[in-house]
Amino acid sequence: MASDNRASVFPFAAAVLVVLLAGGAAADDASSDDDAGTSRTPGCSNKFQLVKVKNWVNGTEGTTFVGLSAKFGAPLPRDIHEAKKSFAVLSNPIDCCSNLTSKLTSSVAIATRGECAFTEKANIAQASGSTGLLVINDNEELYKMVCGENDTSINVTIPVVMIPQSAGKKLKNLLHHGASVEVQLYSPNRPTVDLSACFLWIMAVGTIVCASLWTEFVTCEQVDERYNQLTRKDGPDTGTKYREDKEVFEISAKGAFIFIIVASVFLLLLFYFMSSWFVWVLIVLFCIGGIEGMHACLVTLLARIFKDCGQKTVQLPVLGEVLILSVGIVPFCAVFAILWAVYRHASFAWIGQDVLGICLMITVLQMARLPNIKVASALLSAAFVYDIFWVFISPLIFHESVMIAVARGDNTGESIPMLLRIPRFFDPWGGYDMIGFGDIIFPGLLVGFSYRFDRANRKGVLSGYFLWLIVGYAVGLFITYLALFLMDGHGQPALLYLVPCTLGVIVILGWLRGELYELWNFGKSPGENFVNEP
Repeated sequence: MASDNRASVFPFAAAVLVVLLAGGAAADDASSDDDAGTSRTPGCSNKFQLVKVKNWVNGTEGTTFVGLSAKFGAPLPRDIHEAKKSFAVLSNPIDCCSNLTSKLTSSVAIATRGECAFTEKANIAQASGSTGLLVINDNEELYKMVCGENDTSINVTIPVVMIPQSAGKKLKNLLHHGASVEVQLYSPNRPTVDLSACFLWIMAVGTIVCASLWTEFVTCEQVDERYNQLTRKDGPDTGTKYREDKEVFEISAKGAFIFIIVASVFLLLLFYFMSSWFVWVLIVLFCIGGIEGMHACLVTLLARIFKDCGQKTVQLPVLGEVLILSVGIVPFCAVFAILWAVYRHASFAWIGQDVLGICLMITVLQMARLPNIKVASALLSAAFVYDIFWVFISPLIFHESVMIAVARGDNTGESIPMLLRIPRFFDPWGGYDMIGFGDIIFPGLLVGFSYRFDRANRKGVLSGYFLWLIVGYAVGLFITYLALFLMDGHGQPALLYLVPCTLGVIVILGWLRGELYELWNFGKSPGENFVNEP
């Protein structure tokens, strides 16, 4: 076989960066969930709601932006047809902390954050006849406006909304230059279930199934019972073809723990030193890994379909003998990845990101393998703790979830590409449902092992482990999205649900069938895992 088919070390190295960002399923928009410990005084018990702020400048509709309602004030209508248009007026003074000289009757006041409490601003605007208050934040984040400790009874009857700095600056400039600005505030409901979650579920499960079956059904590598799945043993020639140049990385228990420690250190570095150039490094690495993964998948698929093309080679300088098929595919893969990088902010860019990501994960799952349940338990248990700590516990130490902050690429204007994502098609708020590559790769390694174990021991579909682990992974991912819904969109550590539903399933099944010892020590002693030929 020509050198094209040799598994490159790069995708495995790239996978290290990929798995570091196993952030679980997460929503990339602001959450409407309440903060723990906020005031529950009368008039200050509203739920935070995302607010659409439509605007018209001199009668021409402008770009709608998103704000966040306060803990106090009147609720906003859910239907746009129930929302009223009102003229926007700058408060004078602009901080809205003292008696206003501007005429606000039947208008929405616009004020800046600071100098006094949010409730005081709202009371002053309300007393001046305003029908609403837009508070301009001093940055792009949507700060949650709560009541102060001295607020014993709140009687704010107008809606109060925080808007980002950029949107507020634009409105201020327009009003300063004499433009007529109208605004309309409403907060549409988010659908209970969006089809995007279903498609993402299918993509994740399908990637693991495809990667597990790839070797046998796509590359057509046959399993011979006298050969260990990880190490070839001496024996007579049976006529079965093997790819001698295929590199396989066997994960060890020690390596699993070291990997998690390195992952944590790298995650902290990203958290503290995150910048646009740092994200660009990850984007470049993702593109290179995606090119390698897409190339490997396409060469294998086309060589399977067009057998003649998969045998023709050409001699190239430096590279030596390579497949002609590969020479034609590499430029296509490179152009695909470059176009994705250039148009990564476009509405259709998620398609390219998912294609590159799936190809990369399939390639990684062909290269990295778990030898037995002992190593699987070490790796998945460590990943289980890693995911929970950096999503749920890290806010207690670092004041925000490190995993989610890194996945969003906070303050960089870029987002980490090591995610499968799909737009929420029927959500009026838009955004994406996402799942980290690690939430597919970690369980995928175990599912791949279960398939090799079943084939080595000639197990049927129901008597084996592969089908049940696929079902377990599918159920675990469903529970992840259920938790995401119940937690109002807060990012979830998917491995919290996926590890018990995969590792737990194979351990319990193995114990019930009396095969746990064999699963635990599989591959240690040559020949013990295979049935002899009759």
